[in-house]
Amino acid sequence: MIKNRQEMVQVALESIRKKNEYSPKVGLVLGSGLSSLAEEFEGDTIPFSEIDGYPVPTVTGHSGMLRLGPETAVMAGRFHYYEGHPMDTVVLPIFLLKSLGVQTIILTNAAGGIRHDLAPGDLVLLSDHINLLGANPLMGPNDDSLGPRFPDMSEVYTPDLRRLAKEIDPHLAEGVYGAVTGPSYETPAEIRAYRTLGIDVVGMSTVPEAIAARYLGMRVCGISVVTNKAAGLGQGELDHSEVVDTGKKAEHRLRRLLTELVSAVRQHY
Repeated sequence: MIKNRQEMVQVALESIRKKNEYSPKVGLVLGSGLSSLAEEFEGDTIPFSEIDGYPVPTVTGHSGMLRLGPETAVMAGRFHYYEGHPMDTVVLPIFLLKSLGVQTIILTNAAGGIRHDLAPGDLVLLSDHINLLGANPLMGPNDDSLGPRFPDMSEVYTPDLRRLAKEIDPHLAEGVYGAVTGPSYETPAEIRAYRTLGIDVVGMSTVPEAIAARYLGMRVCGISVVTNKAAGLGQGELDHSEVVDTGKKAEHRLRRLLTELVSAVRQHY
């Protein structure tokens, strides 16, 4: 029986190494409706179901596969707290990517737009985040060989990566991401409260992964695809199919940004 996160990582790593020996330096995590972007990157496709001890995503828009190549490792799909996974499982992909050799991680997600100037289809470069999950992936005993007990989070999203992204796409908006548990969408009153807190986009992922990545000493870039106006700001009810469809419509711009950003990262670091 697998007892802890490090054992989970080791079991998964040994399973992958039976199929592939690549040690890429750049990793990507693709959010809802964005899984097809994995095809832009060279590598072998390994379904999550073929990785020992690894869960399979249950959410539409998350294909559930690792594309592992010499330069990049792409996780098409992620695990969410609202699916009932413990935090150790939510951040398992980040610890696994680190063990594969990844030093820079690009996290993408689908998010609701709170700031008035953000519209469905816009991309938002994350400058910071607010954790409203009520949990932290670093809770529990600490392994000092992996990272410090109390890691600094002053600059979770690496300034150099944000600069590189803005050079590629000067029209990128920047903003603060708020992470909530879900799976229910937020109420209009909650959205008003989040705006007061300074949150620009809201979603149900990314923050635990970013915290874990910084803890492990990785460089982090976060990019949100605004897939809908948050509750009380748009027309009609919120629906996950809208999230997936809008994510697909934003693919062209995001594809260019990600491919050029990965290339820039390889040259820069």
